[in-house]
Amino acid sequence: MNGVPAEVRSLAERLLADGYVADAPLAAAMHLAGTIGRALLLEGEPGVGKSEAARAYAQVTGARFVRLQCYEGIDASQALYDWDYGKQLLAIRRAEAAGTTPPSLYADEYLLRRPLLEALEGTRDEPVVLLVDEIDRADDEFEAFLLELLQDFAVTIPELGTVTAHRRPVVFLTSNRTRELHDALKRRCLYHWVAVPTIEQERTILRLRAPEVDENLRDAVARAVARLRALELRKRPGTAEGIDWARSLAALGAATLDAAAFDLTIGSVVKHADDLETVRARRAELIA
Repeated sequence: MNGVPAEVRSLAERLLADGYVADAPLAAAMHLAGTIGRALLLEGEPGVGKSEAARAYAQVTGARFVRLQCYEGIDASQALYDWDYGKQLLAIRRAEAAGTTPPSLYADEYLLRRPLLEALEGTRDEPVVLLVDEIDRADDEFEAFLLELLQDFAVTIPELGTVTAHRRPVVFLTSNRTRELHDALKRRCLYHWVAVPTIEQERTILRLRAPEVDENLRDAVARAVARLRALELRKRPGTAEGIDWARSLAALGAATLDAAAFDLTIGSVVKHADDLETVRARRAELIA
């Protein structure tokens, strides 16, 4: 990492020690997200380690990790806060049974904190990393809501008042590009495209995440995964599938990736029936 600032090198080294492989541009983007107060948008194919980047960053910086999983139809009540209606109803019934005035039903004890509010309520002494995972699965309305929240890091709860972050969380957003995100969101984020690992990076990942696997077998898996990614598949294997494949081979006592071991374990790394037909037809070149 010649020419790379010491802070970025240090972060990359700490991430590596924690089991996450980040090249200099990704480590720089993560470092900047934590220093200049901009959210970091990570795009890339599924399984390349976008979500894991946020977890690893939280781990090495000692921050509390908060994750919001996006999905179609998600709204503010599911992402920010809601009220515990069952608990409120019980309070009313208890008051009626005792013949007393019901308590305020919009007190803090009835508030259900969702991930976004959890991240905002972190204390000044407690750093928080907020992961908004797969933002591309949410709709335009939720993206607009999130944009406003990320700009002010404050939210108004009508019944309780405004909650403002004591300390801005470090925000990571991930996208698999199932749809294009709006320019307004991108303008407010740092951006990094997370590419599939090189063979050398794959070897390092396997060494860190599957240390029980023999080195020669790890090398064979790294080469085979790279060849699989070069094929026209419905779902190209990510790093998690490569790790599973190496561990599956080792668990079956395979010393090498031969035809028999390939046939027994290919379901660890290829997850579509059409893709299975494609890779089985090209087995010889994949394990060469």
